[in-house]
Amino acid sequence: MQQFSSSAPAPVDTRSTWRRRTLLRLVGASAIGIPAVAALAACAEDDTVHAPDPLAAQEVLARADAAAATAAIALAPQSNAALSTIATERTAHADALRTEIDRVIGVYGDGTTPVHRTGSLTVPGPDGSPVPASEVETAAAQPATVAQLRDQLVRSQQSAAALARTESGYRAGLLASISAACATQAGVLLT
Repeated sequence: MQQFSSSAPAPVDTRSTWRRRTLLRLVGASAIGIPAVAALAACAEDDTVHAPDPLAAQEVLARADAAAATAAIALAPQSNAALSTIATERTAHADALRTEIDRVIGVYGDGTTPVHRTGSLTVPGPDGSPVPASEVETAAAQPATVAQLRDQLVRSQQSAAALARTESGYRAGLLASISAACATQAGVLLT
């Protein structure tokens, strides 16, 4: 049996200790560093261009109809009550559509919405073909006759009805309600 002296400590290999410490430091740094790099990469700007929300075109049409109804009051002051009602209702439609679009995009804890880059937005034009939304918004500020506004509301009604058939749940109900309101405005208020 071999006896060890208690006075002399066992020899320590300093190279292996240093290597183990270095290895532990490296593992510790990577445990913190890799998630930090991943988090920073996730915070980087998202260059993805998303398709516009299908409801965005309906919002543009609703705001254009409201502006056209307000502008039409200058040409048909005798229809002030009906045109004011249409402007108010179409603004409410646009606001409801915007609320739904924002709900889908989401809201951060501080109340801001995320940056959500979208492609160009088109809406149905007078002949049914897609036109840039900016053209519809610009044309809406020009005074329109009651007949022109009626035609515009019919197009909005048809567009909302067509989109309602492709959506589901709340969105389909919202679009169907908007379609029905446009039909009433064109067929009852402007007759």
